[in-house]
Amino acid sequence: MGEDRHRKRLFVTGGGSGIGRAVARLFGERGWQVGLADIDDAAMQAVQRELPEGRASCHKMDVRDRSQWEQALADFAPNGRVDVVFNNAGIAVGGAFADADPGALERCIAINFTGVVHGAHTAHPYLKATPGSCLLNTASAAGIYGTSGAAIYSATKFAVRGLTEALDGEWRADGIKVRSLMPSFIDTPLLDAMVAGTNVNVRERVVAAGLEFTPVERVAEAAWAAVHGDSVHTVVGKTAQRMRFAARWMPGRLRWQMGRGM
Repeated sequence: MGEDRHRKRLFVTGGGSGIGRAVARLFGERGWQVGLADIDDAAMQAVQRELPEGRASCHKMDVRDRSQWEQALADFAPNGRVDVVFNNAGIAVGGAFADADPGALERCIAINFTGVVHGAHTAHPYLKATPGSCLLNTASAAGIYGTSGAAIYSATKFAVRGLTEALDGEWRADGIKVRSLMPSFIDTPLLDAMVAGTNVNVRERVVAAGLEFTPVERVAEAAWAAVHGDSVHTVVGKTAQRMRFAARWMPGRLRWQMGRGM
């Protein structure tokens, strides 16, 4: 138990799959204590079993509910200290914006952005109490330039990007780093979302467009580098790197390309 108190502590939402699972495994294998937060209890428990014994705890929660954030953090860090809070939970919504179900749009905003806001706000006192702490947010390559066919998803990732930059400035005096990950397409359950008005999912659309998938393990390594480095945004994968280059140096061509759709 004494050793547990001296371990660094990571709290990760969406910890039951995808990027969250990969980051939890990497940090856990490197000696950190991990708090897995997810709405899927069974998925969390599966990840918990993959980590070294006693290295992870499960916290079932919905990131849209601030009170659940408060309870989960209090349970994970009764001493009031957390080294890294990883705002990672998110969903994908694809297809034509004008044809989208309003409820689906609202749900995407609530999970992808409001959930991040709740996480940042409730985590602040824990991070402030922990020297060298970091708030890490999952943004996306879709937060580099507005992505046709994923308008609301893209908009939420721009919002996460803006919040990250603003809080990095605000919280510097508190000794808190604020960072974002901006990965390309990752082959995770998010890509199972169907593209509105079609009978294909996002994964099939990515493959048809000839775009590459970035291995989730590479994103986990990028998360480790982001937490320990000095860059506000960490761009991960070839598609994201090309998009960042084009947004800066070839905005006209990128605009034309987005007009064609993914």
